[in-house]
Amino acid sequence: MTTYIPSLTLPSFAFDNPAVAILLPVACGTATGFAISPSVSQTQYRTLKQPPLHPPGYVFGPVWTALYATMGYTAYRAYTTGASSFDPNTVALAKHGATLYTVQLALNLLWTPLYFGLGNPIAASVDIVALGGTLACLINVWGQVDPVCGWLLAPYLGWVSFATYLCVGSGYLNNWDFGSAMKED
Repeated sequence: MTTYIPSLTLPSFAFDNPAVAILLPVACGTATGFAISPSVSQTQYRTLKQPPLHPPGYVFGPVWTALYATMGYTAYRAYTTGASSFDPNTVALAKHGATLYTVQLALNLLWTPLYFGLGNPIAASVDIVALGGTLACLINVWGQVDPVCGWLLAPYLGWVSFATYLCVGSGYLNNWDFGSAMKED
């Protein structure tokens, strides 16, 4: 089981206020998406060889916005439910989850610069696999605090699993070298 690590955890005000909890991942995700020019990442996405079932590029923005908002609400709900519990184990689980949440958010936000900014599919694949594992642990921990929270994060895990397939698939199809793939076209 993980532990609560204050130095790796967002401050409690990021979880205590529903508006902050929801807007924080939405704003960070949006900022990360726009830090790498959307036109550049869209061009790169269209240029790279993609595995079967890849969606059109315009799908990602709305899906991620909904997932970020849901993860933010879940963070608020799980943390406030757990932190206000009379059961010390539930309080500990809520805090452990806060650390896992912070780590998964950082891994999530790191993926775009690795994949699109640096064009490094190996590092992006390692990152997204770590994200999926961390998210699965988070679902387990916060699901014990409030089962609804576990279910609220299930679509996020499903999407991250699909995104892992897309990331690894595009890496493989482009010989794990986006630089060469971009120069071919």
